[in-house]
Amino acid sequence: MNLRVLVLALSFATGACGASRDAGGKVEVGQPMPDYSATTASGDSVALSMHRGRVVMLNVWATWCHPCRTEIPELVALNKRYAARGLDIIGVTVDAAGADADVRQFVKDFAMDYPVWFDPEDRVSTRFLLIGVPTTFVIDRAGVLRWRKTGPVQPGDTALTGILERALGT
Repeated sequence: MNLRVLVLALSFATGACGASRDAGGKVEVGQPMPDYSATTASGDSVALSMHRGRVVMLNVWATWCHPCRTEIPELVALNKRYAARGLDIIGVTVDAAGADADVRQFVKDFAMDYPVWFDPEDRVSTRFLLIGVPTTFVIDRAGVLRWRKTGPVQPGDTALTGILERALGT
């Protein structure tokens, strides 16, 4: 079995797709989240720092990732439940350059009602030492990482909802 097949097999076994690890720094829960920037579908520059003062759920995903597909309905539900209270859910797609039309169709098909940022160079994985997608972060209003998960967000995750409730101040 070649190394790539082994890495992909291990990624699927842990509930994550793909693998990426580089010389960035792993962000630890309880520590400030470093800034990160990407672009929107229209090419506008966006950054985490633009959301300071709000609670952010940053979800890194790809159209080719099956676990990513299974978690999106829960992310849409969380957005409906918490957006008015100050939660900004942001999806970051790591699909390759040239996949913009596929990403737009995916967003439409899955009724993703939150912003999607494009990162075709997969800088997010290097920046935060991701081992695969999906990976999700919850960042509080002060910019501190409060929750991190590799693998799909599950419906009824009481640890996640507890973190969101505390971060949102309820």
